[in-house]
Amino acid sequence: MEGRKVTLRDIAVKAGLSVNTISRALKDKEDIAPSTRQMIKELAKEMGYVGNALAGSLRSGLTKTIAVIVSDVANPHFGIMVKEIEKTARKHHYTIFVINTEDDYEMEERAIYTAIGKNVDAIIICPSQRGVDNIRFLQKNGVPFVLIGRRFKDEPDFDYVICDDEKGGYLATKHLIEHGHERVLFLNGPIRISSAQERLEGYRRAHQEAGLPVHEDLIIEVGASAGDTRMVVKQLIEQKAQFTGVFAFNDVIAWEAAYVMQKYGYRVPEDYAVIGFDNIQSRLFIPFQLSSVSNSKGRMSKRAVDIVLHKINHPSSQEKFHEVIDTKLVLRGSTL
Repeated sequence: MEGRKVTLRDIAVKAGLSVNTISRALKDKEDIAPSTRQMIKELAKEMGYVGNALAGSLRSGLTKTIAVIVSDVANPHFGIMVKEIEKTARKHHYTIFVINTEDDYEMEERAIYTAIGKNVDAIIICPSQRGVDNIRFLQKNGVPFVLIGRRFKDEPDFDYVICDDEKGGYLATKHLIEHGHERVLFLNGPIRISSAQERLEGYRRAHQEAGLPVHEDLIIEVGASAGDTRMVVKQLIEQKAQFTGVFAFNDVIAWEAAYVMQKYGYRVPEDYAVIGFDNIQSRLFIPFQLSSVSNSKGRMSKRAVDIVLHKINHPSSQEKFHEVIDTKLVLRGSTL
């Protein structure tokens, strides 16, 4: 059969059976004897046969695929999340494919069009939040979707599953303040992102509870490009900015900040205490032991899949999903 795809007819000729019998055996239909089914499956494998998923989707109306759209799968946070989504989807016989947007609005729009053009059954998306029109288009199109990690507070019709970012920001800042760090540097993400806004709210709440002023000059928005954090922290150290605690929007930013501090001869945590967000070290071993806020990536990912499967299987359901997963602080060697 080299040079062309193996068909059901090819297997039928080889087995001396009808095409219908071959088809039903490969679908595990019980009217075909178990021994015959096993023989046909072994023959199909030997001949290199792979079923036509497109034909199956035309019959069922489902492609058994879910698109996962994220900003940067190279970020371990998203890498872990995608793996958890894939693992959960696989249990339900779904395949995922991943599209990166680089947090770019136009790339996000193209990703959505690509996913819909592939006839995916659902979309799980971490929105760039540079605008809302892309998600409104998704809603108009009718493909089941859920936002993961970020939400639009002014759009109650968009389903989402996020972590409790406000609580996470509060816990991290509260811990630093309680351990004597009255001036806490907050290296935040882009403020357009809901998680950055809500972690900042937690940062402010911790200061308010402690009766401490919020030093606005210590709240700095850090870009997503490699090296942005290093440049910001380098400037702060050279300017002798007054702070002893650092709370970072994510673990990658925290690691970069600690790297610069150590390069300048400072010790972590003796000179500067550092806390990140995402708890990446729960899944990856990294020699630098970073205290971090755990956002339950596994639970978030599983719930995102559960939500879109519910929407696929109950297309007329009007149920809304606005789910907030709890956060907790995990202490390691970067804080005393």
